[in-house]
Amino acid sequence: MIFGSTPAASACGSWAYQANCAVCHLRHEELLEAAHILPDGHPQGLPVVPNGVALCKLHHAAFDAHILGIRPDYHVEIRLDVLEESDGPMLKHGLQEFHHGRLWTPRRPVLKPNPEFLEERYALFREAT
Repeated sequence: MIFGSTPAASACGSWAYQANCAVCHLRHEELLEAAHILPDGHPQGLPVVPNGVALCKLHHAAFDAHILGIRPDYHVEIRLDVLEESDGPMLKHGLQEFHHGRLWTPRRPVLKPNPEFLEERYALFREAT
């Protein structure tokens, strides 16, 4: 299955995730995006569902900026400096409260994020902390 930035590719990823953000379960498809685990330029950065996660725009941006990390066991972590900030309800409810939460994943194992890809991406998150 394809998972990417084109409308058709995003639709496939959205289908696998039942049109939910994998972090917060937001169900507004117009606010969901297909986030690559390994980027396009990476040798394994193919636009397939196991190399992607359906995320809302906030969580996609946080994932790309290494503010939000996803461990290979599908748990979410928020970068320590962001956890220690005090900046209003969006920071608290939009990011901080998801620290140590479990990522929602598709039921079919073939559609779940590849743990090896998550491990490589999580190492980049850890370097940013």
